[in-house]
Amino acid sequence: MLKGKKILLGVTAGIAAYKAANLVRLFIKKGADVKIIMTPDAQTFVSPYTLSVLSKNKVEIDFFTEEKEWNNHVHLALWADAFVIAPCTANTLAKMATGLCDNLLLATYLSAKCKVYAAPAMDVDMYHHPTTQNNLQKIASFGNIIIPPETGELASGLHGEGRMAEPENIVLFLEKEFENHGSFTGKKVLITAGPTYEEIDPVRFIGNRSTGKMGIALANAFAHEGADVTLVLGPTHLSPNSAVTCIRVESSNEMYQHCISLFKTTDIAIMSAAVADYKAVEYSHQKIKKKETEFQINLTKTIDILAELGKQKKKQCLIGFALETENILEYAKQKIKAKNLDFIVANSLQDSGAGFATDTNKISIIDNRGKVFDYGLKSKEDVAKDILTFTLSYLKQ
Repeated sequence: MLKGKKILLGVTAGIAAYKAANLVRLFIKKGADVKIIMTPDAQTFVSPYTLSVLSKNKVEIDFFTEEKEWNNHVHLALWADAFVIAPCTANTLAKMATGLCDNLLLATYLSAKCKVYAAPAMDVDMYHHPTTQNNLQKIASFGNIIIPPETGELASGLHGEGRMAEPENIVLFLEKEFENHGSFTGKKVLITAGPTYEEIDPVRFIGNRSTGKMGIALANAFAHEGADVTLVLGPTHLSPNSAVTCIRVESSNEMYQHCISLFKTTDIAIMSAAVADYKAVEYSHQKIKKKETEFQINLTKTIDILAELGKQKKKQCLIGFALETENILEYAKQKIKAKNLDFIVANSLQDSGAGFATDTNKISIIDNRGKVFDYGLKSKEDVAKDILTFTLSYLKQ
């Protein structure tokens, strides 16, 4: 459940902070990506260098770096799928309840869009004090989730409630939270992305400028919502997150073979790859030497993967992509009927900021009834979310 999840861990100044090292280790072992924010006084209890080595990320503590550059708490807050504050001391709890913002951790908390989990850690009398109980109720009313403390021996020598939940139990708590919470939990999603390279000789190939960014963003978005995602990815230096099963291919035929094999057990297939339309009739096993002023290569069509899946389609939701330079909607509507699609995502190379090798895209979605839904220029991550939301709505019809 935690594989590929982005977890932001907030460590505050309590004796239980020493458990943060084990908590980080367990999150990493489960396949999560972990970043850490510490309050300045938390360094008294656990070394930021230890946590940095375990998480493989720099630990953030102050509003400004040693180079006097601003640590952008908003970016940290937007990055996370879950923000876990463990330990959460009585002091930090009170600040969360009242909106005080005197350190980087609290500034990030106030900017968080994801779910926030607080694991209280304090002495038994502090935990049961009316102000602490009021603060717990208050932050819970904001939508924050309390990971209940455990009963046991405390740093004061007393025995009672207030001991921070053990790291293993915090991990289990989060796993249960993520389980069955995704919109596509239990769905198998097949996505293609990137270009294909059709070899001419050992040096040259027919290809295009696709980087696979759009398809990778789609794979990450569906995996984030609980789907079992397989990405068949053409040649690119980019990679999806660890929650996505990635099959790397080069040619259209390799991509076709994997898609045909996987399609029978697929619920949703999104063909966003920029598959080469033609390949050389004959492959030269030796590099073709430059001899003549003019040179011709005989080409033949590659397999139309989308059309072949359309022929085999039964209960699957099949989604195509159309990148055009003219008559965008007309060509896209023709593809819906010709290839038995549920809907198609269309965009144009004529739109500034859209198309290959950009971080943004501008799309229109056309369903199988011919209805058109236009979207503005957005990051490819946000476009992926729009397509995901449209797919969810379409499946509920």
